[in-house]
Amino acid sequence: MAVNPDLLTELPVRRKISLKDAYIYCKNLTKNRAKNFYYAFLFLPQEKRLAIYAVYAFCRYSDDLADDEGIKNRPELFKQWRRALNQCYNGEVYHPILVALQDVVKKFEVPKSYFDELIDGMEMDLSITWYETFDDLYQYAYRAASIVGLISIEIFGYKNERTREYAKNLGIALQLTNIMRDVKEDAQRGRIYLPKEDLKRFKVSEKDLFDGRYLPSFIRLMEYEAARAVYFYERATELIPPEDRSLLTTAEIMKNIYFRILQEMTKTGFDVFRTDPRISKLQKIGIALKTWLRIKLGRK
Repeated sequence: MAVNPDLLTELPVRRKISLKDAYIYCKNLTKNRAKNFYYAFLFLPQEKRLAIYAVYAFCRYSDDLADDEGIKNRPELFKQWRRALNQCYNGEVYHPILVALQDVVKKFEVPKSYFDELIDGMEMDLSITWYETFDDLYQYAYRAASIVGLISIEIFGYKNERTREYAKNLGIALQLTNIMRDVKEDAQRGRIYLPKEDLKRFKVSEKDLFDGRYLPSFIRLMEYEAARAVYFYERATELIPPEDRSLLTTAEIMKNIYFRILQEMTKTGFDVFRTDPRISKLQKIGIALKTWLRIKLGRK
């Protein structure tokens, strides 16, 4: 179920969609597209779960605008999307995602600046196909993933300001895992997210990635990136305030699902060109239940 960019121009001339139907739209989109997140969302109370569906749908739509090269005039569509977001905070909206999101940002008082920065991150994909340094990549990962975490904790709820740092670090860890998992898929689209400085350090060429060459140098590169991701997972774990842990059950489930994906990559020697590091639906449900139970029982 891909997001239809034509909705931006079609919906303003139609009747406004009901809030109930808007949430149903976001729920269906999330169920079909959020393969790793959906099972974590199920552990939220209904109001928060519907809110997260709307946030995910907004993120998914923004990401599709950036990634789908078949969509014409993407820069112009991003401008329209920004204007629609402004209307979400300051006027009437018609897009089903924004109808739901407008309700969310009012209920949970989510700052508009977060969504603006998220769009900034998605727009980076329109002009940047390779990052020189990890510092450069960090800015992208922060906008694409840490910001999503900061939005999410406004919905989950938190008492300790340290939870914000938890969300930032977890976002970087998840994004790095995504980047490692999707090396083959990104290369097929002419895109490399692993920093140039890292490829140079381990003597991996751009052509090696585009040709899918599984070399000892590539393995060493991926081991280095995995260690970096583990640092951010561990940092997030260290930062989670005990008083907020139960509120962050969904985030912890996502952390554990993605960490398992990282472990699967490690088991295969990071051969992401010939193996699929994704985990099964049953494994995800098992991780979700185990995480929920440990938090419920107060175990680490």
